[in-house]
Amino acid sequence: MRSLAASIFLSLFFLVSGCGLLPDQIDETAGWTANKLYAEAKDAMADGAYDKAIKFFEKLEARFPYGRYAQQSQLEVAYAYYRQQEVASAVAACDRFIRLHPNHTNVDYAYYLKGLANFNEDLGLLGHISQQDLSERDPRAARDSFEAFKVLVSKFPESRYAPDATARMNYLVNALASNEVHVARYYYNRGAYVAAVNRAQFSVKSYPDAPTNEEALFIIVKAYDQLGMTDLRDDAERVMRKNFPKSDYFARGLDRTEPWWKLW
Repeated sequence: MRSLAASIFLSLFFLVSGCGLLPDQIDETAGWTANKLYAEAKDAMADGAYDKAIKFFEKLEARFPYGRYAQQSQLEVAYAYYRQQEVASAVAACDRFIRLHPNHTNVDYAYYLKGLANFNEDLGLLGHISQQDLSERDPRAARDSFEAFKVLVSKFPESRYAPDATARMNYLVNALASNEVHVARYYYNRGAYVAAVNRAQFSVKSYPDAPTNEEALFIIVKAYDQLGMTDLRDDAERVMRKNFPKSDYFARGLDRTEPWWKLW
């Protein structure tokens, strides 16, 4: 009797447990065609349901890996992650597409989207709200964005995305230069004059056309003056006056006006 009772109890337990699991095990997409999966995923994207869209696109690629929608699904997943501001996932999806399909007709878009994801990461929502100077942030995202755009423009100069990528590259160069000058200014204000000279010189040499070069040269002049290195100070001042004959830094010093990045 005890054995029979135990068997009945176990049977009821597994029956109840199984019934409880059934709803989670039901796949609404079971039996869907590739066309159906893709259409539903695109509808989810249009509605802003990116998690749902990603799930559908991933199922589509898994079930129909050699179908005409599989490669497009990989790009759509990258875009969905981008719209969700999941930068790491968006970049990883772009890298995967580039690795698997280096000769695909839309691989230029993968590079563009990769650059765009990091570009928006560099802008940063909180920084934008707080009006934080972009040059004061970690420049890693800016560098990654620049490299992606650079590859796009180099490999696909005729791409429809190349003009916008070029404009963003110009902005990023200015951001990276401004970051270097920000660090140089930080060192100068704390009396680390040699370090200030080194960072300012690096900015001028690395980004010769950046608008921050005027301030970088002035930091070099002031730092050499503080170090008592008058010959080097005079040389730096001659260079600055030749390149920026109307500079008002000599009158106002390092007091900052409106930063260049607000013009973007």
